[in-house]
Amino acid sequence: MRPYLLLSLALLLAACQTSRLDRDFDPNRDFAAYRSWSWQEPAVRYRPDDPRLDSDLTEQRLRAAIAAQLEQRGLRQAAAGTTGDLRVQTWLIVDQRQQQISTHYGGAWHGHWGGFWGGPGYVETRTLDYRVGTLQIDLFDGRDGRLVWRGSAAQSLGEGSPSPAERAAALRRTVAEVLGQYPPH
Repeated sequence: MRPYLLLSLALLLAACQTSRLDRDFDPNRDFAAYRSWSWQEPAVRYRPDDPRLDSDLTEQRLRAAIAAQLEQRGLRQAAAGTTGDLRVQTWLIVDQRQQQISTHYGGAWHGHWGGFWGGPGYVETRTLDYRVGTLQIDLFDGRDGRLVWRGSAAQSLGEGSPSPAERAAALRRTVAEVLGQYPPH
C-alpha cells in the first residue's frame, strides 16, 4: 500500500473517532424554571426500524443513562401518571454513508534550475462505505408541548460486536456528552 494512502486512511479514521456534537434551543425559554421531567412516549424511537437497534435492552440502558444525567442537572423525574415540566424523547438513528478518497501518484515536478522531472501521474479513487450513528435527545415543554431544546451526537460506527457492558458504557458516555450541553448558557 502506498504511504500516501496509509496517511489518508489514518487521518480519516482518526477523524471518525470523535463525536460531532450539536444543539439547538429556544432562547426565549427560562430553563431555570424547569424542575421535573417525564418521558414522552414512545420514549425511544429508531431510524431505520431495525431489530438490531430497536431492543428492550438498548431502551433500558438509554433510559437509565438519561435519567442519571438529568438528575445530575437538578431535574427530578415526575411522579408516575403526571407530566413533568419537560418531556423527554430520544432518537437512535443510523445512516449509511459513502466517502470518496483520491490519492495522486507520480506526475511531474518543476526542477530547481528549470525543466521538469518525474514520470506520468495517475489518480487512484476509492469509495469508503461507513455507518454514522446519531443519538438525539429532544426536550419538550410539558405545558405547551413545544420543542425547547435538542442535543445530538453523531459518530462513525465501527465494526464488531461490543459486549453488553461496553454498549452500556458507550451509551452513558454519549448521553453525558449530549446533555453536557444542557441547560444552554
